[in-house]
Amino acid sequence: MYRTLIRPLLFRLNPETAHVFTLRMLKLVSSIPFCRKIVRLIFKRSHPSLERVVFGIKFPGPVGLAGGLDKNGECYNEFSDFGFSFVEIGSLTARPQPGNPKPRIFRVVEDNAIINRMGINNEGASNAVRNLVKDRPEVIVAGNIAPNSSSHGEQVAEDYATAFSVLYDHVDMFVINISCPNVEGLTSLQDVSSLSDIMDNLLNMRTGFDTYKPVLLKLSPDLSHSQIDELIEYSLVSGIDGIVAGNTTRTRDGLTIPQERIEEIGKGGMSGAPLYHKNLEMVRYIREKSRGRLPIIGAGGIMTPAQAQEMLDAGASLIEIYTGFIYNGPGYVEKILKHLEKNITKKQ
Repeated sequence: MYRTLIRPLLFRLNPETAHVFTLRMLKLVSSIPFCRKIVRLIFKRSHPSLERVVFGIKFPGPVGLAGGLDKNGECYNEFSDFGFSFVEIGSLTARPQPGNPKPRIFRVVEDNAIINRMGINNEGASNAVRNLVKDRPEVIVAGNIAPNSSSHGEQVAEDYATAFSVLYDHVDMFVINISCPNVEGLTSLQDVSSLSDIMDNLLNMRTGFDTYKPVLLKLSPDLSHSQIDELIEYSLVSGIDGIVAGNTTRTRDGLTIPQERIEEIGKGGMSGAPLYHKNLEMVRYIREKSRGRLPIIGAGGIMTPAQAQEMLDAGASLIEIYTGFIYNGPGYVEKILKHLEKNITKKQ
């Protein structure tokens, strides 16, 4: 039904309009008595073989929702009804910001891809906290944080610290976004000399809280092996708990659409099917170089249950999906979990 009826209707809308409409519909439907329970009965799947402990947290399954879909922490519980065991909210900044001018998100349906230059539009970390307090999370929540686009120099580290402290008591773990290609200068923070000024402060701040919360780095798939090597070494000695591999890419490798259309779309980070093999190799490389000492969340272009399995087999402890969920629909997580459960049963 999704592919033949719902998706064609949604895809008639501007992508950002469809995004906002979907979130509002989720909240509306969830307010109807018994609707969430019905959704869970249809889409949610649990089995002891799917459970795993990563970063000291027990996850009921390995599939999470990547950052960017629930930007402001509005629908984490509703998304969990579709089978996600954790939801990454954000990216969230210290202060609200509107992001880049519209239009800023584009579908490439022929290649199962999305290109966006949203610019981390969000209503700020404090607004997300109000949502989290109002609607108590029934799912593991990861807070993805980034600096405001207008910040420079020492302000960048201050932005991370502010968002970190505001969110700390309200999320289960953190994803530090240092790799969004749509914010000027953000990817430069992947240089260890710049990164350490930010991360050392956050990790030191963590010691002042009563509860230990895992802190993960979100890396770009456009990094060279030498850059990844430096980040792995820094992560292992600094106390960083894991890696999210990866983010969207600035490249257009794998697109089959005409060059004229690529140029018409313009700048932005690409997600979806063309990114899969690049991120798969990144996961495999980090796993080998770290000798399995850094837990990895594999994200990027997972469009089939078989690819979800392959990403886990490559060394990911958990996976995240976003574009695959948009193209495949609400039953996609259940299909992945069913495939993984069947595969685990066969191995046993």
